[in-house]
Amino acid sequence: MSRDTFAPVYNGIETRLLDGDLVNFRVSMTGARTQADVDQYARCAAAQYTLIRGYGFTRHVRTTAAQEGATWTGDAVFVISPALPAGSRTIDAEVTVADCGQSGIPTV
Repeated sequence: MSRDTFAPVYNGIETRLLDGDLVNFRVSMTGARTQADVDQYARCAAAQYTLIRGYGFTRHVRTTAAQEGATWTGDAVFVISPALPAGSRTIDAEVTVADCGQSGIPTV
């Protein structure tokens, strides 16, 4: 495989409702180029979960990532919301899920 080939393997998503509208997503993948790929996987999971819950928006709170060998893991927290939440890291769930599907990134 050439260095320019991006062939991620998405190993799964674990979702935990922390408190009300605060949700934790744990993701695992191999073939990530950088933490940004892990962040995007968690973002896709959060967007789909938001739609499943009947909401339209989510806001990213934080993501931590770690790499062990070829496997990357991410631990992300998002706030889900029926209306556009305050803050600069808001996500329109419907648009994001569509983008994830076009990019081949699985969601919840």
